[in-house]
Amino acid sequence: MEINPYRRVGNHMYQKQAEKMEALPKKALKRDQLQISTEALKLQQTNPLVTERQVRVNELKKQVESGEYKVNPEKVAQAFYDYWNDKF
Repeated sequence: MEINPYRRVGNHMYQKQAEKMEALPKKALKRDQLQISTEALKLQQTNPLVTERQVRVNELKKQVESGEYKVNPEKVAQAFYDYWNDKF
């Protein structure tokens, strides 16, 4: 392809682009990895707040499923009232 008689654009530009495109799939095969230390895993699994919360959630699920869970509307209303009065 000639742009003008003094400067000629050769196929080397297209060859470089083709080489870049050939190299691209090799990079696509490389995947990100996440490594978590064993110490971090232990901390995550033995967090007392997580275990206590899970115990409480399991208890509430059992109560709801068995029909024993009762909502105290006065307590809920008081919690809403306290929340909004503290904010404003």
